[in-house]
Amino acid sequence: MRIMCGVGVVAVAAVVLVSGCGGGDGGKPVAAVSSPEPVVSTVPPVTEDPEPVYAAGPEGDIDRMADEKGWIVDELYGSASEFVQDICDSLPVSAIGGASRPQWLAESGNLDGSGEAMLLVGVPKLCPKWTSAVKQAASGKYERWFGNGTYVVSSKPPTAEELEGDEDLVTIPPGTYRASGRMEDCYWERTSEAGEIVANNFATSARSITVTIAPSDGQFTSERCAVWKPVE
Repeated sequence: MRIMCGVGVVAVAAVVLVSGCGGGDGGKPVAAVSSPEPVVSTVPPVTEDPEPVYAAGPEGDIDRMADEKGWIVDELYGSASEFVQDICDSLPVSAIGGASRPQWLAESGNLDGSGEAMLLVGVPKLCPKWTSAVKQAASGKYERWFGNGTYVVSSKPPTAEELEGDEDLVTIPPGTYRASGRMEDCYWERTSEAGEIVANNFATSARSITVTIAPSDGQFTSERCAVWKPVE
């Protein structure tokens, strides 16, 4: 019996072994070539970052401006408005340590980096009563107060070279200062540049003490007294 090839033969599958058909191969079986497997892409689809959503009100305005300006917020805070609000909460009690509020802002590092720009914009929105203090701190022209300690008499702040030798060095400008409040066992002292006592006093109980520091003085020392403020 012979196998018939050609018309009348029905293909059963995509891949067929043909036996005894074809030409020039001596009747050997011929394997059909299978289709190549599809190529699957492993590149993830490109997605755009969602537009940030800002809260309604002044907080949202501050955060929107911070993003637009590229202001960098300290990692302690989740947003620019949180930083500004923290300063607003701190300003009412910031002078307890013996510094005026602009002095505290300038000397505490809160104006470093983007801090100054954020506070100049944000404080008028969240706590406008402290706007003047922020502007004074940013300008560098503000009233300095002095608590207990020893200060070098100088109208200029310490230089970087001076601070390298003494990190705690703080200067006090010549002028008249007054300490007010309930004071017990308050001691103050003015000394020359050579360290000799020019004037001093020990007050067992006082409500107000006024001292004039001369340009020729070397140091001023205060112990257990109230905060010394310039007398205009």
